[in-house]
Amino acid sequence: MTKSVASRRDFIATGLAAMAGAGLSTAFTPLFGKTIGPADKIRLGLIGTGSRGAGLATLIREMPDYDLVACCDIIPENLQKGLSLASKTAKGYTDYRKLLDDKSIDAVVIATPLYLHYPMAVAALQAGKHIYLEKSMTYDIPQAIDLVKKVKASGLVFQIGYQYRYYGLYHRVKEIMKENWLGKITHFECQYNRNSNWRFPVKDPKMERAINWRMYREYCGGPLSELCAHEIDVVNYLTDSRPVKVVGLGGINYWKDGRDTYDNIRTVYDYPNGVKASVTSVLSNAYNGYSIRILGDKATVEILRDKALIYPETINNAKGTVDGVTGATIAVTTQGKGAEVKFGKPGEAELEPTVFALKDFAECVRNKKEPVSNVETGRDGSIAIHMGNAAADTEKVQYWKPEYSA
Repeated sequence: MTKSVASRRDFIATGLAAMAGAGLSTAFTPLFGKTIGPADKIRLGLIGTGSRGAGLATLIREMPDYDLVACCDIIPENLQKGLSLASKTAKGYTDYRKLLDDKSIDAVVIATPLYLHYPMAVAALQAGKHIYLEKSMTYDIPQAIDLVKKVKASGLVFQIGYQYRYYGLYHRVKEIMKENWLGKITHFECQYNRNSNWRFPVKDPKMERAINWRMYREYCGGPLSELCAHEIDVVNYLTDSRPVKVVGLGGINYWKDGRDTYDNIRTVYDYPNGVKASVTSVLSNAYNGYSIRILGDKATVEILRDKALIYPETINNAKGTVDGVTGATIAVTTQGKGAEVKFGKPGEAELEPTVFALKDFAECVRNKKEPVSNVETGRDGSIAIHMGNAAADTEKVQYWKPEYSA
């Protein structure tokens, strides 16, 4: 990392934090918000109405729990898209602080570039809003640690947008693991590949970085924070743990277009009891796209987008043919036929997993419950992402430090 990039990052983080709420101290007055009854709609503000924000708005407008009453985005086309999906009387903002000033808003969804997550979340906490914050939680490790303290002091509901923690498919896989269908689990193999330059069209060159923020380290952590974050969180969820250390390699080998976030990265995370999780993202080949394979000595589970297959280990101990050159005996080992894992109620598999996450957010807001995907699990995921990027940047092993979870 160059000194100039590091200094720009520091400026962005500290400058926006100051904008979010000048004079904020680390001590928060507990804020619990007004009581919202079972029949009351949660008045929601959406900060960030780009591709992900608009997708969330599309789901929210079909949900009886919510009334989307405000949208905010600095790009006019995005803002208009958000408002078209919101309540007819919804207000539009280009300054998120003005949206937060609206005392009638109960909660906010933050779906902005990663570098904005922390300052916007801090400002929303100070404004007394419950928060649904898109993944990953923070831009760096100090922000992750600090946000845990601020959320705990606030008394507000704070949920991170790792929707697979709410999806029946992953619940069933976790049950299968506990029921020992897979035997002793030693490895996870995770990938999130695309064959795309990952860019959006830009009409005004001045908006290049605002629109294509995923390309630049000033704004995000590249494929690990924007794609593989889900898979890292899934491994944490399925193992009820967090990584101990990580090694990694990354580079810009294909899309030589001025970006400085990696277009490929390969990491191996070491979890307790020696379990290894490889996490890979390649932006020049989309074969198998998203997948997680869980390797046990009895069977393998392969998780795809909306289904999972289980493959029993079938080992034939009969001796095979003899290699005439080396004289080595070839063991006959074949993989069993895959069977689809059944889960949930009829029709559940067809639903977007985010629907379940948003339903639970409403439940938590109404009943002041802690979400399954909360500030502590979000912290663990964010720190793991930053450790992976640091491992690739330095080509040195990165270790989980005690202060990360103090």
